[in-house]
Formats: sequence, C-alpha cells, structure tokens
Amino acid sequence: MTTLPTVTEKPRIPREIWVLIAAAFVIAIGFGLITPVLPSFARSFDVGVTASSIIVSAFAFFRLIFAPAGGRLIAKFGERPIYITGLLIVAISTGATAFAQSYWQVLLFRSLGGIGSTMFTVSAVALIVRLAPPTIRGRVSSAYGSAFLLGGIGGPVLGGLLGNLGLRIPFLVYAVALVIAAAIVAAMIRTEALRPAADAPQRAVFTVREALQDSAYRASMGSAVANGWANFGVRNAILPLFATAVILDEPWVAGAALAVFAAGNAMGLTFSGRLSDRIGRRPFIIGGLLVSGLATMITGWVGTLPLLILVSAVAGLGAGVLNPAQQASIADIVRQDRNGGPAIAAVQMSSDLGSIIGPIIAGVLVDEGSYGLAFAVTGLIGLLAVIPWLRARETANVA
Repeated sequence: MTTLPTVTEKPRIPREIWVLIAAAFVIAIGFGLITPVLPSFARSFDVGVTASSIIVSAFAFFRLIFAPAGGRLIAKFGERPIYITGLLIVAISTGATAFAQSYWQVLLFRSLGGIGSTMFTVSAVALIVRLAPPTIRGRVSSAYGSAFLLGGIGGPVLGGLLGNLGLRIPFLVYAVALVIAAAIVAAMIRTEALRPAADAPQRAVFTVREALQDSAYRASMGSAVANGWANFGVRNAILPLFATAVILDEPWVAGAALAVFAAGNAMGLTFSGRLSDRIGRRPFIIGGLLVSGLATMITGWVGTLPLLILVSAVAGLGAGVLNPAQQASIADIVRQDRNGGPAIAAVQMSSDLGSIIGPIIAGVLVDEGSYGLAFAVTGLIGLLAVIPWLRARETANVA
C-alpha cells in the first residue's frame, strides 16, 4: 500500500490571541476618537502649539518612565492582571480628562493615563510573544496590528464628527471603550490558560543587557524611536493642527487624514507579516522606514486636501510594512522559553522616547519656522533609522 505524504499544516492563531485582537480593536476605536480632538482641546485653554504638543509628549513620557516598573510587575504578577489593570487606569484618567477645567488638569490626567497605557501595551506584546507559534509570528503581529488599525480607520473620523458635538464627548466614549476591552479580556482569557505545564522548566528572565548583544535588537530600538517620533508623536500632535491651519479649518479634515493613514497602514499589514515569516524581517523593516520617512518629509509641503490624503496613505503604507516585521523580530529575539518583559519594555521605552521628543521638537520648529521644516526633520529621523538595519542580522528562521 502506498503511503501518502503527510501535509504539514501551519499552526492556527491561538484563541487567547484572538481575544487580544478583539480587545485591540475596541481600544483602537476609542483612541481614534480622541486623537483628532486632543490638540484642539488643549488649545481651547489658550495655549500655543508647543504647549498643545506637550500633552501628547507627557502621555508618552509617563509611559517611558513607568515601563521598567511595568516589566517587573509582569514578571511578578503575570501578563493578564497587569493588562486589565492598565486598561482600567487609562479608562479612569480619560474619563477625568473630559471634565478638566484647565490645561494643567488635562496635562495631569493624560500623564497618569500613560502609566496604564504602558502596562497594557507591554503586557499585550509579552502575551503575544508567549502564545504565538514561532512559524507564524509575523502573521500574528499583522492580525494584532490590523485590529488596531481597522479601529483606527473609523475612530478618527467618528472622533472628528463627535468633536462637532463638543470636544469633551470623545473622551467619555473612549473611557467606556476601555472598560469594555478590560471586560473582554477578563471574561475570555483565564489564568489557567497561561499556566505552564507541571513539568515545564521555569522561564529565565531575558535581560536588556543580554538583548543589547544582538545587532537586531539594537536596530529595533533605533527604528522604535523613529516610529514613535513620527507615527505616534508628530502625526498625532502636529498633523491635526497642520490640517486645520493649512488645509481647512474643520475638525473632520484632521480626522480624515488620520483615518487615511490608518487605512494605508492596514493595507501594508495585509501582506507584510505573512511575507516576513517566509522572506525575513529586515527587507520589510528597511522598506517600511524608507517609504514612511520620505512620505513624512513631503507632508509639510502639501497645500491641498487631495495631496494630504495621498501622502498620508503612503506614509501609512510604510508604517504598515514596518510594524509587523519589527514586532515579529523582537519576538524572535526574546523567544517563547524566556520571560522577555524587561527587554520588551526597553523597546517600548524607545518608542515612547521618540513620542516625547518628536512632538516637542516639531512644535518648536512650527512656532519658530514652519510646518514644512517640522515634517522634514521628522521624516529624516525615519531615514536615519535604516542605517543600523543595514548591518543587523536576520532574526527569522528562513532559508
């Protein structure tokens, strides 16, 4: 009798990761609601562009300084409770922001929200590293990123529309969305599912010092700074102000530009994660940095809505190509058999550092120069981040 060859099936995405993906979608919709209105809300207290940008940077600053503690909390208490606690902290601080009566209250509440944000962000990445089968890490990263970006497509548009009803309304809706996300994770991910088998060896802690010996890890920290600077910092803090000041003074314009960026990002995610599992991480990280950096440099010089939409879509495509490959590369470095909380937190800190520095420098460049200069410098940072990756090792196990 002839024996048919065995067909090796690719592993499926675990149920627990699908739960995280669903929660990410809810979180992204909520975050998208406040993104287009936050700078305008800050400026409603009679402050300038730089002060408005500091609101975004303060959130990232508290994420940065609390990240090491977040990594230690994960190692001590586990990913699930820290994830849920982080979501609830951001929910409370965001709800409080809606009732702020001064610029300094907005700054305080958003800063406190940064503590919760780093808790659930690092916990989510640690869970994905722990639960994702190694051969589909890129695919899992794409699925997780797609959930954020699908929410990000509708969130900014809805946020811009809600902003017409009042700049405080989006903050209340976002707070409710975070509570829903926390409830999803609490109900659907049980502690028992994360317990190792009785005969499994204890996972060793993978320290930052060990990680820094890896050229790909060092390059990841550089590209995380650039990505945080451009796509989490400047794009959220400066682009809405640019859109209303240069293109059209309507809240929906900023929301539309951010939504198109998210749509381009989602398009890049559809293929980059799967292909990085087969081809490798480096080509997509380098290509994403180049495309995103060049499109960002051009943004400040456009003067019409169609051109703004076009460059936003291209920049989003570049970020969508970059992010899954970079997250999968970090997972390759950390590995499932090690507790990578501290190393993952350090990469997150790099992104937050960019999110802090970027908006402040860009705000100063706008106040003292022009929007064109601010976006040109931001794009250049992304191009410079390519250099370490040209010499970094490939982390994926590809032929």
